[in-house]
Amino acid sequence: MSDEPERLKDMGVKGPTRRPRLRLGWRSREAEVATDGAARPYAETRLEDLVVITGYSGAGKSTAMNVFEDAGYFCVDNLPPAMIRALVELFVHEGSKVERAAVVSDVRGGDYFEALRAVLEDLDALGLRHRVLFLDASDDALLTRFQETRRRHPLAQTSTVERGIASERAVLEPIKGLADVVIDSTGLKAHMLRRRIADEFLPRVPASKLAVSLESFGFKHGPARDADMVLDVRFLPNPHYEPELRPLTGHDQSVVDYVCRAGQLEAFYGRLEPLLDFLLPRYVAEGKAHLTIAIGCTGGRHRSVAIAEHLAERYRGHDDLDVAVAHRDIDERARGA
Repeated sequence: MSDEPERLKDMGVKGPTRRPRLRLGWRSREAEVATDGAARPYAETRLEDLVVITGYSGAGKSTAMNVFEDAGYFCVDNLPPAMIRALVELFVHEGSKVERAAVVSDVRGGDYFEALRAVLEDLDALGLRHRVLFLDASDDALLTRFQETRRRHPLAQTSTVERGIASERAVLEPIKGLADVVIDSTGLKAHMLRRRIADEFLPRVPASKLAVSLESFGFKHGPARDADMVLDVRFLPNPHYEPELRPLTGHDQSVVDYVCRAGQLEAFYGRLEPLLDFLLPRYVAEGKAHLTIAIGCTGGRHRSVAIAEHLAERYRGHDDLDVAVAHRDIDERARGA
């Protein structure tokens, strides 16, 4: 009896393990020719989408894999680039039933950049539809995640996590140029990253909807990441300096009333909302999948929260928008909010 299912399982395969007949090497571009004379080496393959996931250790590759697995993709984790060729041969074989697949490629696979680039060039030459997702994050974010999980960095088994991050960045930085989508997961919680990946890669229903993420943040805790539009609202009255308001957040009406008291907030809305009313339908018409609007105040607890909630409430009822709101720094209680 064949041991192929067990070998695939050892490779990290999640999904069907039926053994198709494997041909060695890629088929040539002339393997199949349509009546119009165009070479279509894999004209009969059922593989419609292949996603190659790469990026930094700790940046969210496992989260990305879960997104695709939940969407019904045939998933393989921690696969060296050289093995992608053999796996794709399985996917495109005549008897394969795999229609959508996702592969996480591991930096520990040796000559990573050249090997991965060669694989992607092969996929291009063969006309196989594929996309590359690169997951990025700041050094501080990666270090914090490794400290929280108490795991060793895969490139620093006998040294510090900092050295592992530096080594991996030197290897992976050129890969960004090969990616179709780069997502910086710094400051994103797992559910926010899952949503971002799904918005970028998975079909949405209805297809014409624009996913709008409104994110409040505090400038003192770092800049907004991956924002399409950043609004600085530090010109508004700051509730932090009122002792009775300091422990509250922008969810509280007394905070909203304080920010509104000088009339500047209403004047701000009077200019911002017509701009968004003009822009959002045009983003929808352009086919944009995701728009992130970041609203920043000093600490990310009062003014930015109130404005993000107001905008979410205003645009949530639009049929062509899918609105979500997140407050990155609302739990921070550091000085100077």
